[in-house]
Amino acid sequence: MNQFAMHLLVLSHVFAIPALKNVWVQQLERGLLTIENVVDVFQLARLFDAPRLGLICHRMIVRNFKVVSASEGWKVMKQSNPRLEKELLESAIDADLRKNERLKKLEERKIYLQLHEAMEALVHICRDGCRTIGPHDKVLKQSTTPCNFPACKGLEALVRHFAGCKNRVLGGCTHCKRMWQLLELHSRLCTQVDGCKVPLCRHFKEKSRLQNKKDEVKWKLLVSKVLEAKSFSGAPFLQSIVSVCT
Repeated sequence: MNQFAMHLLVLSHVFAIPALKNVWVQQLERGLLTIENVVDVFQLARLFDAPRLGLICHRMIVRNFKVVSASEGWKVMKQSNPRLEKELLESAIDADLRKNERLKKLEERKIYLQLHEAMEALVHICRDGCRTIGPHDKVLKQSTTPCNFPACKGLEALVRHFAGCKNRVLGGCTHCKRMWQLLELHSRLCTQVDGCKVPLCRHFKEKSRLQNKKDEVKWKLLVSKVLEAKSFSGAPFLQSIVSVCT
């Protein structure tokens, strides 16, 4: 079958024996395709009206383009059918662009998930306290159970730095800038009118009313993305969460 599959596919088409043709098409679809013969089979499928087989070949070529383009079948096709070579090259480029776009969207969603996780952890720290830091009106209890908010550890360090940094008011500290952005994002997500334990929540809510239209649109877009990601929480907290805000 490996030796004569393509020959019999051609003959069954030429002599109009559809039952035999279907047998050979199925054989090729189910395992006789290889990196070496896929270009030849693809050309036959296009010539002899086997669209499903052609689609399978096309996907295999695009998925393994680097290896297929080094095969003997590709070299022959390049000489005899340059138009088809160009078509396959364009398909491979399009597939690569789509893959990169999907990866970009996944990375963006991952960042929004991290931001949502950070918002939950920020409320948790300011309301309940966690590990070594918390609200001034509570005494933290030693607990052996792990925290349910993976972002807490990174946020605790950030909150401690923010509380003691002398440059934060002047805007000269990148860590404090990150903390300001997280606090402002929280204020835009917070639905509490009064009683929120997160510092500066009310201040940022008042500030948002005075912001220019461009900044307001930027923040509204970020908030909508974080809310969309709410049901996908669980990604680890990264140090680069501020990249979305800047």
